[in-house]
Amino acid sequence: MLIRKHFRFEAAHVLPHHPGKCSRLHGHSYRLEVAVSGPLQPSGPAQGMVVDFDDISALVRPLVVERLDHASLNDVMPNPTAEHIALWIWHVLAVELPQLAEIVVWETPTACAVVRAEDARTR
Repeated sequence: MLIRKHFRFEAAHVLPHHPGKCSRLHGHSYRLEVAVSGPLQPSGPAQGMVVDFDDISALVRPLVVERLDHASLNDVMPNPTAEHIALWIWHVLAVELPQLAEIVVWETPTACAVVRAEDARTR
């Protein structure tokens, strides 16, 4: 079973290696999707769930959203492309969320970067 939780944050960045307008300071309304997979819990407070959505929020908000929201992403990573942002988020969350299956970072409504568990193992 795969479940997915969405988050939003606003952030600015400069892409230092980009030949076009993205080499100038600009911002985005990012949408983050965090997907976890696993079996349904047979008992306890999360019975019938893979992971309680509230538990996902309790990790993602302080570890990722609060750190990136209204921040300059260049202060967090040297080349904050959508791909690097997705990998950074993966590495932050994977330690605390072993069921992590996929991270999707939407930089615009039509453009995103995806990291899946099988991809992250090779990074």
